[in-house]
Amino acid sequence: MKPTKLEIKNLKVKAKNLQGLQILHLSDLHINKKTKIEDIKKLVSFCNDIEYDFLALTGDIIDCKADKIIPQLEALNLLKKVFYISGNHDIFYGLKRLKTLLTNFTFLDNKTIFIKYQNKEIALAGISDRFSKFFKIQREEKKVFEFLKNNEDSILLAHQPKDYSLAVNSNTKLFLCGHTHGGQVFPFHYFVRLFQPFLAGIFYKKNTCVYVNKGLGTWGIDFRYKADSEITLLKLC
Repeated sequence: MKPTKLEIKNLKVKAKNLQGLQILHLSDLHINKKTKIEDIKKLVSFCNDIEYDFLALTGDIIDCKADKIIPQLEALNLLKKVFYISGNHDIFYGLKRLKTLLTNFTFLDNKTIFIKYQNKEIALAGISDRFSKFFKIQREEKKVFEFLKNNEDSILLAHQPKDYSLAVNSNTKLFLCGHTHGGQVFPFHYFVRLFQPFLAGIFYKKNTCVYVNKGLGTWGIDFRYKADSEITLLKLC
């Protein structure tokens, strides 16, 4: 992750009963040993100056063992009002250790909570990444589904777009994810679309708004082409 130029992407999305809510959405930071602490601090300062109700961080925070980037993660930990879920890279490099370092964040893998907004309670849930099964980590889909289905005003966080069906079938109003990097380097976009139902952007399925964030970091090669990184402020209407 090297946010040399930080810009906010303002998007208005339709989400019934959630009008006015503002969510800052980050994804796929891919912090590694080459990530400068100054860049993390710059990102944190930029985000904390934005007016939002909560920050959704949809996985792939790290791209190496957490113990190798403790200063970077300590700097990231200063972000405000963060709810996050795991990505496949987080699980591979050590989710348990990552959680012990992000003490200021709320971990939502297979968890369900309520957040208050304008005298109403909004149901917020997260699901662990599909990669979990390879590390014998349980994905509690039934628990998350029943919670969302039984609460009219609901939001689901997941890492991969593939989990959109969990949101749609439970009548969830908003589904946030990342993972794709928007293809990262064209024409790799076409390859990603073979494995994921959506590449990037806003999609509406039944009563659910799906948003796929292109993320901030890179994977494999430290380069993007026709898939710019993004920090998105979602304004629900």
